[in-house]
Amino acid sequence: MEIRVGQATVHYVEHGAGRPVLVLHGAGVDHREAEACFEPAFEGVAGLRRIYPDLPGMGRSIAPETLRSADDVLDTLLEFVDEVLGGAAHLLVGHSAGAYFAQAMAARRPAQVAGLALVCPLLPGARDVPEHRVVAGSGEVGDDVFRSYFVIQTPEMLERYERHVAPAAALVDQAALERIGERWALTPDHGPAYAGPTAVVAGRLDSAVGHAAATDLVDQYPHASLAVIDDAGHALPHEQPEILRALVAEWLARVERSS
Repeated sequence: MEIRVGQATVHYVEHGAGRPVLVLHGAGVDHREAEACFEPAFEGVAGLRRIYPDLPGMGRSIAPETLRSADDVLDTLLEFVDEVLGGAAHLLVGHSAGAYFAQAMAARRPAQVAGLALVCPLLPGARDVPEHRVVAGSGEVGDDVFRSYFVIQTPEMLERYERHVAPAAALVDQAALERIGERWALTPDHGPAYAGPTAVVAGRLDSAVGHAAATDLVDQYPHASLAVIDDAGHALPHEQPEILRALVAEWLARVERSS
């Protein structure tokens, strides 16, 4: 499906019916990666309408010249929520850069966000980012991008990469991402901290954003649970699907109790 949002065209897919769950993918991919990782985590949970948009300039979402900063992308995502959800309360999930935008969306409109899940979040205060290290596999399969992304380099992980990650590379509008990347930092929101049920999940071996900054979020969010997963990198949702599913289930249970 596609919808016109301002001057941008946002492509998205959705599954199920019920309470909306907006799931945002990271940079350089499209909705297919988030869909492949989070649909299994939501399996068996009734009453959820899962919505997976392509972020502007990725997948089939068009980023016009007027989108020139992360703030512009944030505004587009908020308008997308207005158009698709009509202001309804929803759950918000983000991986990597998607988590960066999810944080900002929850800060901007906390009353509309019933729960927030941040997986391997991109954060301005990233620090102590470890060197990339392979923990399983030969380290000799796949292309350079796969080998720099996954710390578990098995045939199964390579198949996931080739099916759900690599195809998006050809669809990336590099000029748009470079243009937006020149002003990648979102304008800080100085309102009160988001107070809904929050889950923060990080990979101890994440050589893209690290895990140290993610641990700070426990102090930022008053109802946050934190999990730092060993033997997982930035591709944690692929590498540790059972752990992710358990953490999502715990988060959904807290959301339900707070409703």
